[in-house]
Amino acid sequence: MPSSPAAAVYGTVLPALADTPAGAVQVSPLMPGAASLEAMEAGSLASMLMLAPQGTLERRYAIAQALRALAPDGRLTVLAPKDKGGSRLAGDLAALGAPCNETARRHHRICVAGRPADLGAVEGAIAEGAPRYLERLGLWTQPGVFSWDRVDAGTAQLMERMPALTGRGADLGCGLGVLAARVLQSPAVSALVLVDNDRRAVEAARRNVDDARADIRWADVRAMEQAPADLDFVVMNPPFHVGGAEDRALGQAFIRQAAAMLKKGGVLWIVANRHLPYEAVLAEHFARVTPHGEDAGFKVHEARR
Repeated sequence: MPSSPAAAVYGTVLPALADTPAGAVQVSPLMPGAASLEAMEAGSLASMLMLAPQGTLERRYAIAQALRALAPDGRLTVLAPKDKGGSRLAGDLAALGAPCNETARRHHRICVAGRPADLGAVEGAIAEGAPRYLERLGLWTQPGVFSWDRVDAGTAQLMERMPALTGRGADLGCGLGVLAARVLQSPAVSALVLVDNDRRAVEAARRNVDDARADIRWADVRAMEQAPADLDFVVMNPPFHVGGAEDRALGQAFIRQAAAMLKKGGVLWIVANRHLPYEAVLAEHFARVTPHGEDAGFKVHEARR
């Protein structure tokens, strides 16, 4: 793959909303194997199509990185649902020195802009959304990663109720590595595979989990190549949103994958929001399921193969 392609696309954009440039290279950090927009040469892209993230800092950072990489005569097309950041796109671009032409289609706002001559505001937005070390958490993190500026309450509850583990295991949807670091406090753990589909989380986890027993992978848990097998344990706080919308099938798929990775007698420790319907799929794939209480809207289960 060339280091500076002619075109790039960030995320999946429906053809009814905008045409993806021919030969465009995918640069979304949520698509394992995608190229890195940050690594692309400044001023190198002739065109860029972006489905903008919803979060303010993450969205402005991604747009700023796109403008930085855009050629002086290049074209950025950025869009988002009106109620998920789309109504703010024109303002974001103006603040970055890139006024746009804005249209609306299928409940989306679509903005077309060029690279600003002055990149001062662009550089500022990149700095605001860049990876950083948060001393109060003792973690490397980045806006846009799940629970990027706090320890998730569900993860904290799982860490409180989970015993010290032994043998080989996996942390599915590892995020910043908070849960993995807790697991690796046990000297009886011999190996731990950490998996997440967010490149930013994986890069942060590699800095946060400095342990020779950790194998950290950028991958989609549901479609892993060379997935670990015959594990003694799996831990997880599985995601249940895709593109900002709730998708209960996502967490259920994580449970099925955990069951496939575990050896007979292996154990899954899982935390989930109280309303999520995971009990049936747990009962289907595990010989014994033990609830370990509910608190603050979360539930913890231990499931034994």
